[in-house]
Amino acid sequence: MSRARVFEWHRRFSMGRESVEDDDRSGRPRTSITDDNIRKVREVVRGDRRLGVRAIAEIVDLDRESVRRILTEELNMQKVCAKMVPKLLTTEQMQRRQELCIDLLQRIENEPELMESVVTCDETWIFTYDPETKRQSMQWKSPSSPRPTKAKKARSKFKAMMIVFFDIRGIIMTEWVPSGQIVNQHYYVEVLAKLRERIRRKRPLLWKNGWILHQDNAPAHNALSVKQFLANKNIPVLNHPPYSPDLAPCDFFLFPKVKSQLKGTHFLSVAEVQEKTTEILRSISEDDLKLCFETWQRRMRMCVNSQGNYFEGIH
Repeated sequence: MSRARVFEWHRRFSMGRESVEDDDRSGRPRTSITDDNIRKVREVVRGDRRLGVRAIAEIVDLDRESVRRILTEELNMQKVCAKMVPKLLTTEQMQRRQELCIDLLQRIENEPELMESVVTCDETWIFTYDPETKRQSMQWKSPSSPRPTKAKKARSKFKAMMIVFFDIRGIIMTEWVPSGQIVNQHYYVEVLAKLRERIRRKRPLLWKNGWILHQDNAPAHNALSVKQFLANKNIPVLNHPPYSPDLAPCDFFLFPKVKSQLKGTHFLSVAEVQEKTTEILRSISEDDLKLCFETWQRRMRMCVNSQGNYFEGIH
């Protein structure tokens, strides 16, 4: 501060001033941001939440800056993109999701070792080339450097379907579906027969104490022949709510973990991508899988708390 300014502040404090904030300056008052205008903007937004600032300003007859400040400062609102979900759930479907999660959480509370006997599974496509996501292609740049660019690419037409079975200890079996083969009820029964033999050899304790199969509601999984096979072999099934990839360990943990490491890489053949996928699966540690099953339980609690709707805020 200058010498004159120091004397000026000294004089003000000597006269009883206590605040160190600047005095209000004369100028145009904020006449546009009034309670009445805030009410008008709120009603317009509630009528159509897709309207832009320009459209709202024309409707309420205000300047755009005033509308923007009312939206952000007075109404504490921000414009966001719609969240993509697998399906717009009906009330009955949300209730079903909530009930199944409550039942399973109660079983876990009564049987703390229950999750150690669960074998979960699912199918997915693995591509010889899958373009990396926008987030994966992000990189640091200085203000003077040009923004990086990349060409838009599509997935390759060469792909293979993989069926994975795993429990809290590790991957039990990986089945690559032959080219041209459809995963129907007859093929799935053959896969389940292989799974039983693999569990007998690879998980003798699990085979002795009994295990529970967790699968989604794909048509092949719910076919009558599959249900008869599981009943004849005394294999209980853990019910899974419909349209719920957020509650399936393969969908929220295993497949994203595998595919994120494959994206952006060109594989010369299906056999090569199968080999790399198998390598990634083998690298998944037991600690990762324990964390997966713990996250599964947290997701069930989140589903219950959201009354069966899709939820956010968990990884």
